[in-house]
Amino acid sequence: MKILDRYILISFIKTFASVFVILFFIFILQAIWLFIAELAGKDLDAGVIAKFLIFYAPKVVPLVLPLSILLASIMTFGDFAENYEFAAMKSAGISLSRAMRSLMIFIFGLSIVAFFFANDIIPKAEYKFINLRANIIKRKPAMAIVEGQFNSIGAYNIKVDRKSGENGEKLTGVTIHKRIPGNSNATIIRSKKGLLKSSESSNLLQLELYDGYYYEDVPSKNPVERKKQPFAKSSFTKQIMNIDLSMLNNASTDEEQIAQTNNMLNLSELNYTLDSLQGNYNKEAKNIALNAAQRSAIVLTAPRQLLNLPGKDTLKPVKKDSIPAKLIEIITSKEDKGKVLEIATNSVTSAESTITSGKVGLFERLKVINNHWLAFYDKFVIAYACLLMFFIGAPLGAIIRKGGLGLPIVFAVLIFITFHFINTFGKKLAQENAIPPYLGSWMSAFVLSPLAIFLTYRATNDMNVTINWDPLIVPLQKVFNKVFKIKPKDA
Repeated sequence: MKILDRYILISFIKTFASVFVILFFIFILQAIWLFIAELAGKDLDAGVIAKFLIFYAPKVVPLVLPLSILLASIMTFGDFAENYEFAAMKSAGISLSRAMRSLMIFIFGLSIVAFFFANDIIPKAEYKFINLRANIIKRKPAMAIVEGQFNSIGAYNIKVDRKSGENGEKLTGVTIHKRIPGNSNATIIRSKKGLLKSSESSNLLQLELYDGYYYEDVPSKNPVERKKQPFAKSSFTKQIMNIDLSMLNNASTDEEQIAQTNNMLNLSELNYTLDSLQGNYNKEAKNIALNAAQRSAIVLTAPRQLLNLPGKDTLKPVKKDSIPAKLIEIITSKEDKGKVLEIATNSVTSAESTITSGKVGLFERLKVINNHWLAFYDKFVIAYACLLMFFIGAPLGAIIRKGGLGLPIVFAVLIFITFHFINTFGKKLAQENAIPPYLGSWMSAFVLSPLAIFLTYRATNDMNVTINWDPLIVPLQKVFNKVFKIKPKDA
């Protein structure tokens, strides 16, 4: 490696390392703020909190790494241009593209590392992060309940006035709302005291309640009685409730458990899961279409079969080879016509309801498939983003000729916010199946790649980026002069 290449590479790596550490620390602080409700006031030791942050840290790398490359590139090359080091290089016959050669190799290697990091490290860290949160709740079940607010746990909404005890297992002033799917009747339990018990080997959280009341709505078919909102009330001295924590304590290492979230899968696992999801989607779509066709078949049956008419006098004679435009036209009785129309209406309504519910179910399945495709493409996008940000930042720094932390930060933040906004917008569209998943993942790269090509071309050809504001400013200046009656200087 030549001295110049070594000098440029070391200058960039020093700046990149400093920027990466600072930005990484900022994003970790953001994580603490996001999970402050889970960490604060839980009596967690420093080791558990450290694991919590370590397992969360890999998730922020896809955000920090491209931004660090962008900012370090602008600062390094802006500093070279500001101190006339590029001028010295050019006087020695070294072009900008030649000066960037060592960094191109370094960034290309870094993008490969970023790909394997996103494919191998982040899924494992995500899995351990979720399991750590679940295991904390297992060891300290009171963590699942925050004082003074309703907490959704399993099929219950639980609120306690105060917690006490070594692990917060003793509860005072317990209010529980029980949720039953498909049932609008409210069930409320109130007790003066409660005690939480759990085992690390079980997914059940046992809640013992003392000195309380049980309220339950009583359904009534009489509208007048329903307005009175009748309910049943019973008291108890002790009641034991078992709450299923399987949704929170999903700490199994089984592959089926891992596959519940696309962020925990690498490329091979995503390929396998996508094949399975797509097969289930096709099978479900076929079953819905077949069910709709079977429900529609009743409308196409003969009116005699619909009505089970005993005689022939209610039907007009129909020729063997002719089919009436409307089956209702061959029925003479008004009463029978009404029956046929009622049956047809019910059949159409039932078919419509089946198709609508099936469509909603298929859409939810499709969103899951799209999320897995987005996770698949993201592993490649993070690698390309490293290259993209370098080829935006390096020529931009050479053009603006400004190093330090002032103007480079402004440019870096604006470009990265644009990148992140387009990326988020594209993913949202892809999740709703408005655009293909590959386009949603690569949208930000497609939009900013022309900018990277433009800046690199201008910088390597010693062309400044100038913007002609005259078409915008001159008309506004004329309007301003006309409104305030200001005469031009040459008038």
